[in-house]
Amino acid sequence: MNDKASVSKELNAKHSKLLEGLLKLPQNRECADCRSKAPRWASVNLGIFICMQCSGIHRSLGVHISKVRSTTLDTWLPEQVAFMESMGNEKANSYWEKELPAHFDRSEIEKFIRAKYEGKMWVAKNAKQPAPKPVEMSISSDKLVKGGSTSEVPKKTRRHSLEEAVLSKHLGHSAPSVARSRGISLDLNHKFTSSPPPNGPPPMMECDTASNKSNGTTDLFSLLYVHDAKQDYPTPPLWQTFD
Repeated sequence: MNDKASVSKELNAKHSKLLEGLLKLPQNRECADCRSKAPRWASVNLGIFICMQCSGIHRSLGVHISKVRSTTLDTWLPEQVAFMESMGNEKANSYWEKELPAHFDRSEIEKFIRAKYEGKMWVAKNAKQPAPKPVEMSISSDKLVKGGSTSEVPKKTRRHSLEEAVLSKHLGHSAPSVARSRGISLDLNHKFTSSPPPNGPPPMMECDTASNKSNGTTDLFSLLYVHDAKQDYPTPPLWQTFD
């Protein structure tokens, strides 16, 4: 996401007034490099106000050295305006031109700017370059203030519902034994439901009963058949068998 999009019109107008006020200060009325009057451009990471000619040279240095903005045309971020307030031409040159000889020839302005910022020709030894401070961010539930404590904030643990708490309690104590003894199953809503009792005897018993019934029926029909056969075909007298 572009940071400039978060700057409202009201905030942008406020920034313009602040920059206009900074340009009216005595130390910012001249270009930080060529000393020309009424600069309208700035290097937001160096904290200096420069003229249009020098702004073109600063752009050629690359954004890793100088980031150029117009004080009237561009949208500024709060941290950029704050750094310009804390720096300014006089304070910045006390670092970049610390060892610069008095009345130094600046006629070849491009060479001068490159020697000043690329080569750091006139920077004092062991001097630390001023840099913008990190902007503090508001504290949220999962983030800390930038530049503050580096410890991580633990993520929020999800609160268990009442049903889940009851379920975990039952699972740890009574649910296994009850499920084994009564065949209770657990649905997705964490409620206990009893499985319906089986209708009739187990399948094996039904098969055995059916088998026994069929065998009993067969035996009964066999007995009836023998009895009927005895009635339809009486046994002949003993004397007839000798004929």
